[in-house]
Amino acid sequence: MKKIYIGIMGLGVVGGGTYEILTANRAAIRASDGVDVEVKRILEIRSERFGEFNIPVEKQAADLSELLNDGDISIIVETMGGIEPAKSFILRAFAAKKSVVTANKELIAKHWAELEQAAKKHGVGLYFEASCVGGVPIIRTLDLSMQANVIKEITGIINGTTNYILTKMTENGADYAVALAEAQKLGYAEADPTADVEGYDAMYKLSILSSIAFNTCVPLDHIYREGISRITAGDITYAREMGYRIKLLAIGKLNGKKVEAHVHPCLVPEEHPLASVRNSYNAVYLVGDRVDDLMFYGRGAGASPTGSAIVSDVVYCAGQKNHRYAFFKNDGKLDKGIKFENDFKSKYYISVTVLDKAGCLARVAAVLGRAGVSLAQVIQKDAKGRDKAVVVYMTHESSEKAIARAVEGIGRLDVVEGINNIIRVI
Repeated sequence: MKKIYIGIMGLGVVGGGTYEILTANRAAIRASDGVDVEVKRILEIRSERFGEFNIPVEKQAADLSELLNDGDISIIVETMGGIEPAKSFILRAFAAKKSVVTANKELIAKHWAELEQAAKKHGVGLYFEASCVGGVPIIRTLDLSMQANVIKEITGIINGTTNYILTKMTENGADYAVALAEAQKLGYAEADPTADVEGYDAMYKLSILSSIAFNTCVPLDHIYREGISRITAGDITYAREMGYRIKLLAIGKLNGKKVEAHVHPCLVPEEHPLASVRNSYNAVYLVGDRVDDLMFYGRGAGASPTGSAIVSDVVYCAGQKNHRYAFFKNDGKLDKGIKFENDFKSKYYISVTVLDKAGCLARVAAVLGRAGVSLAQVIQKDAKGRDKAVVVYMTHESSEKAIARAVEGIGRLDVVEGINNIIRVI
């Protein structure tokens, strides 16, 4: 039986979960995959963590060199997070002829090309299934199970924090600030929630997933990003009245040589599978030219789900005689043959506070019409304070540029007090 020794860099939530899985399920992995995986060394600066996981003294590493100089260790698991020192440590691991398994989506999204080139140079592997959608095996699916298809679309709820917040706003009528505070209390959101609620986390994951799905680099600077911090209880209520749920979606589309990628809140029709994804769960919806629609659903974060994906990569890596790398030109740049579509199309929800005067709605509608935006539905609600109303306009499919022209014109009207929100609709 093949014996594999690994080292772990970082014994936080994910590193601890990985260690527990490898320890508890070691016999099961031997039986199912014919490989015996043993954790030989763990690097962690917080020495108390060793005690919390009952790590034997002989497995405790004082510095990185103990992992790199150990000839038995062939795979290193990076669960430190962030860019540095994780990036430098991984490059040193490659130079020491160690393959690396990581859950670090920010690092992969920003430095995948550099890391892969280093791995190739030293003949080792770089695997990162756990970087996207936790325990859901979406990267392996895209890489190994969809060869018969040209993937036309990938749409996902790929951030559990924002999905939890939006679920509580939808089901409990909570304001954004209240739902965020609850998410922080339960450990779903960080003290500084910016990466999650402003869409950065989802943007990193979309860059990775759409690059694999469309077989071309989709750089971060080409992805439109918008978070959920402007979503109000009113938006949630109006959306429900019209048969929608609001979700933060990561959307990638391929149309011939045109690619679009964007992260933002969306009104999702109640009958769409993604509308029923609640709390901290994640889901990815794929459209292939041969298989049509597929959806993958599960826990997107946490010690066990993410640890499960890491262990899967460890076992997969251990079985590779020749390591797999990206099949496309992975230089971190948009391919010369690809055009990036920024003026993507959608239906739009536009919430406006107006003065409650005769002809006001018609004036706003006229501005929309001049911008080439046609209306599908108009809803008027009482606003706080006299002589004001909240009006929600639902458009037919329009372009980003047309909506921008319309919004600029609406904002100049003397009967408009303010534009509350603009949300795209799928």
